[in-house]
Amino acid sequence: MSENNINSVVPYDEGEPLAPTQNDGPPLEIVNQPLQIHNREEVRQFLPDILGRVLARVWIDTAFHDQFSEAPQETLEEHGLFLPENMSIEYQRGNTDRPRIVVYERPFGSRFKLRIFYLQLVMMAGR
Repeated sequence: MSENNINSVVPYDEGEPLAPTQNDGPPLEIVNQPLQIHNREEVRQFLPDILGRVLARVWIDTAFHDQFSEAPQETLEEHGLFLPENMSIEYQRGNTDRPRIVVYERPFGSRFKLRIFYLQLVMMAGR
């Protein structure tokens, strides 16, 4: 440790990098093991947390962002998350930097889809 950083909140050696340079595991796994969701109640129970991880990964992982923005449902299935046939997911960007993931349900026999919920990154500052 050098004399220059003795008053640092976290003292460090000048020869060491300040942040890890390589991630040993996958960045933000979507689910730990394959998960089949069967109904609206399970969608409401599991998807907010899972899609929160998806939004975080979209923010930091360019390749995942590109894949998810092109085919969100297929990307989730590739990562082990399976939704009921009558549920769908859309990735919406709009004209803002805050992406949104919307979960829809299409009642059987209907042409219309109902929005179940959506998640969106929101940046807030406080004082």
